[in-house]
Amino acid sequence: MVLGASDNPQRYSYMAVSLLKKYGHPVVAIGRKAATIGDTIIHGSTVAEQGVDTVTLYLNPLAQEAYYSYIISLQPKRIIFNPGTENEALEDLAKNHGIQCFEACTLVLLNTGQY
Repeated sequence: MVLGASDNPQRYSYMAVSLLKKYGHPVVAIGRKAATIGDTIIHGSTVAEQGVDTVTLYLNPLAQEAYYSYIISLQPKRIIFNPGTENEALEDLAKNHGIQCFEACTLVLLNTGQY
């Protein structure tokens, strides 16, 4: 799941959605407004999902607060805090729920085979 997705090709979240798809990962994208990236729908609000492996964040820490409960309810295996999204409060909350947290760049992880 890409949280903070944008349909602006200059945004890293756009690049992440595109690269995740290129590498064959299923993508659920949530952004501020409904849009699309290729054939991927960006939902303008949260959606019920099960089996989410990874939440990759492209929201600043203040914007993340509205999603704390949602992220935890997804029960992902891990959360990737991309540069600028680092958030100790959310990391602590996630770790208390057994979710692994990484401060990393999704694009680098994908391009180096570490995703």
